[in-house]
Amino acid sequence: MTGPDFPGNLSKSEGLRVGNTLLLVDGMAVLFRAYYASVYGGYVRRTKDGRTVNAVHGFVRYLFDAVRSFGPTHAAVCWDMGADTFRTEMYADYKANRPEAPEDLVPQFDLVKEVVEAIGVPNIGVPGYEADDCIGTLARRFGADHDVLILTGDRDLLQLVTDRVKVLLLQKGFGNYAVYDEEALYREKGLTPRQFVDWKGLVGDSSDNYPGVRGIGEKTAARLLREYGSIDGILARLGELPASVRGKIEADLDMLRLSRELAAIRCEVPLECDLDRCRWAPDPERVGRKFDELDFRSLLREIV
Repeated sequence: MTGPDFPGNLSKSEGLRVGNTLLLVDGMAVLFRAYYASVYGGYVRRTKDGRTVNAVHGFVRYLFDAVRSFGPTHAAVCWDMGADTFRTEMYADYKANRPEAPEDLVPQFDLVKEVVEAIGVPNIGVPGYEADDCIGTLARRFGADHDVLILTGDRDLLQLVTDRVKVLLLQKGFGNYAVYDEEALYREKGLTPRQFVDWKGLVGDSSDNYPGVRGIGEKTAARLLREYGSIDGILARLGELPASVRGKIEADLDMLRLSRELAAIRCEVPLECDLDRCRWAPDPERVGRKFDELDFRSLLREIV
């Protein structure tokens, strides 16, 4: 980790070793990152029979590196289960701006789950919810008694950090992470995890395609939350705001409330997860058979 500017990049050589720790992997976020890193690098890995496996191979590398660097005792991978969720029911345009997945990535969606299962790690997903919600549910469920690490490229998950839950945000370059806890989030944004949700409600999210309050930028939103504590606090003292800011909020009041709902991760998803099944204990023979099938033999040396 870097010094006074924490959070910063954490290389594998500076691995943070912890015990009794559950690693929760944001499956699609890591898979897409692995795919585009491969495509950007100009090399697309394929098996001898012609199957494209670049995203799956990169996903496994990210997973193995995180385990080697942070030493979790348990792991689970959470997945989105389709585009239709309670959020699209609330707001039809939610994520509607996203392009279709690349054609050669689509077959890897099922394949990566086969590989995760072969490694001995549970795949978790619930129709109607996003992976973020499953991660939030498991982080809350197990975070009281265990340390939890969340591996992702999605900053939305920063709202989940607590004294025992940290977010490992993948950075540019393989094996680099920005590690966020409550202190790190406050140093960077001046916000608590709960305020991070309200901040998203104010500024919106262009990636997820909800606008927040038009004309309210990141700095203004952070300043308002530091002064008034929350969106509810802002609305309770709306008359104290400068006329220009008050006018923007009043004009987008319904969207502000909706954006906050869309931004908030649900932590009460009805899902089953036996922690014993999450113990990190890959069977080299089982993994080896799957890796042989996919020509991943070099990755066998990385099993930790």
